[in-house]
Amino acid sequence: MADIEPYENALDAIPGAHPYPRSSRYHDAEIGVHRQADGTEVRYVKRRLLPPLDQLDLLDDETRPHTVSSGDRPDLLAQRYFGDPAQWWQIADANPVLDPRELTDEAGKVIEVPLPGGRGERRV
Repeated sequence: MADIEPYENALDAIPGAHPYPRSSRYHDAEIGVHRQADGTEVRYVKRRLLPPLDQLDLLDDETRPHTVSSGDRPDLLAQRYFGDPAQWWQIADANPVLDPRELTDEAGKVIEVPLPGGRGERRV
């Protein structure tokens, strides 16, 4: 725990500092503060919700289709399309799946891959 304290103190010292890098799916998530009975503040990331699937309208100019091949994985696709395997969540957000493994579980399936910088979000 002692290793974490300087990091937390540094964040608290910078007004508006966010603990997640811009490339993280949690970067834009709201930071909440819970006050414990002893007055200690505990910071946490509030839930990141996507719009209900039935209200989503994916715009063609924001994505490109990808036909899943045997051996594809969300992280490998993110490396191919974005140059960063940690950006798999952008592909997951652009497709109606609950489990990211569903994206590549079936060869021949066509999934949507957002354009770089599109943050993988769907518009309502």
